[in-house]
Amino acid sequence: MNKKNKIACKQVQHGTDEYNKTVALRYEILRKPLGLVFNPEELTKENDSFHFICRFNGKLVTCLVLKPLSGHKIRMRQLAVAEDLQKKGFGSRLVKFSESFAFQRGYNEIVLHARINAVRFYEKLGYKKKSRQFIEVTIPHYYMWKVLDIKNRQDIRIDKK
Repeated sequence: MNKKNKIACKQVQHGTDEYNKTVALRYEILRKPLGLVFNPEELTKENDSFHFICRFNGKLVTCLVLKPLSGHKIRMRQLAVAEDLQKKGFGSRLVKFSESFAFQRGYNEIVLHARINAVRFYEKLGYKKKSRQFIEVTIPHYYMWKVLDIKNRQDIRIDKK
């Protein structure tokens, strides 16, 4: 990939301008189609989570949130990819980046609630269904999980800022 077409993934801090841009992207892709909005209390509660983005040619293209659940388990939430750039590998890139981040910090299991239309995406990345279908935010989901270990660890360097 030449310098002009560079993808850069990183962690962003809660409450910053970059974080606010992730909220806007998550709203457009995940909430608005369902007629849902974020409330301030909900966003305040995200201060204990890790927030990640990828930019392509300087444009925010994807984001996600990792919320610690225990000393070894973390939950992936709110993966959103800009509509015009979906199915081009950006979401996969950010998931792999966040997996490396989690693994390097001692987490060995990632869990998530996958919308029914995203199950195949997660299965291709090694996630397994762990429940029957259930309804969340008015649409069908599956509980999924993946064990992170040395053999499926991604070789993506994470700057520890």
